[in-house]
Amino acid sequence: MASAAEQLAANMNFGVLAKATELKKRIWFTLGALIVYRLGTWIPLPGVDPHVLGDLFKQSGGGILGMFDMLAGGALHRMTIFALNIMPYISASIIIQLMTTVIPSLESVKKEGEAGRKKINQYTRYLTVIIACFQAYGIALGLEGMVSSRGPAVMMESHVLFRVTAVLTLTGGTLFLMWLGEQITARGIGQGTSLIIMAGIVAELPSAIKNTLELGRTGALPVLVIIGILVMAVVVIAFIVYMERAQRRLIVQYPKRQVGNKMFGGESSHLPLKVNTSGVIPPIFASSILLMPVTIAQFASQGGPEWLTTFTAIMGRGQPLYIFMYLALIVFFAFFYTAVVFNPEDTAENLKKYGGFIPGIRPGKNTSEYLDYVLTRLTVIGAAYLSILSILPELLISKWSVPFYFGGTSLLIVVTVTMDTVAQVQSHLLAHQYEGLIKKSRLRGRR
Repeated sequence: MASAAEQLAANMNFGVLAKATELKKRIWFTLGALIVYRLGTWIPLPGVDPHVLGDLFKQSGGGILGMFDMLAGGALHRMTIFALNIMPYISASIIIQLMTTVIPSLESVKKEGEAGRKKINQYTRYLTVIIACFQAYGIALGLEGMVSSRGPAVMMESHVLFRVTAVLTLTGGTLFLMWLGEQITARGIGQGTSLIIMAGIVAELPSAIKNTLELGRTGALPVLVIIGILVMAVVVIAFIVYMERAQRRLIVQYPKRQVGNKMFGGESSHLPLKVNTSGVIPPIFASSILLMPVTIAQFASQGGPEWLTTFTAIMGRGQPLYIFMYLALIVFFAFFYTAVVFNPEDTAENLKKYGGFIPGIRPGKNTSEYLDYVLTRLTVIGAAYLSILSILPELLISKWSVPFYFGGTSLLIVVTVTMDTVAQVQSHLLAHQYEGLIKKSRLRGRR
């Protein structure tokens, strides 16, 4: 017989959603925040000619700039106030998390509970400002040297004034998105940072499809290849859903114990271990670390030194060095983030504390080693799965020059964030129904 939670989830409908006032407020707040973000991706950076920049981007945007522009929701090729997007914040989060594992003082701060978490968040914000200023200054230098047939990209005569304006504007845009993401997480539905990235990807999807179909119309891209891409997208989505739900369930047994004349315990449960414990974090982290420095170098290579031009050439999309570094970063962050979110020693200690044990495995150190062994094997599968998805669009672009950036990484982000958001909506609906049942039971009890 189905459990009460499953019955409640099965009975969810739009009528229940209409009665969940708090959930509706959260959904409307999230939609409003994402609309504000999308409006900001159209506000141009002061002192930049968008037409000149558009011409230059068409010449070089098919490479690594196209991928970053996809994650930024088109804000890069329009050079708007959100051109940096939220990537500096993600880079700062990566650096802080790495530092907490190697610096004992930061590790002790992290273990202070809520107060420690607030301190770590504050350090992340400070580091975000530093990274955003550095990256904004690099972009400003690169824009000053950009010239097309229409003239220079920068319209300001004073380069010092333009650099100051660009740094302040781009850094302010990133900090605003960081704040907006935190507000969505606290007052809306879903994880704010992931939703902002997903909104940018989805917004650029129609343009990517249009460009692909236009190549098919002109004959530059075979019709069979376009059909194959569409079929492959459906297969990849199904594969992502399957892998994100895949789990290894370890049986946990609790011994019987006698209290007075009654027997308690003797029950069995399971410990679910996801195949992809790290979720969408490794591709996002890898992209933020790899894309932004190369983007700045590609901007600065316009009329810059020869070594920058060489660097951007060997680090272009589809190039062996870029693919190798991208896959290496994904594998690294898959293992690193899994180690951050799941500690086998703590889990084994908690099982031992409450009398639980895995059949055939002694409690304590042996359980910890067994959990680490199982988790390592699962992480290898998860890292391989993320690597395959991430390399898929690179192969398509290098093989057929497909301007279809809605590839494996983008699909992974969109599908995973959508699944997490839907799960949060369902949990809110379930809690609302439980509250309704409790209120009804109280009213009946008073009668």
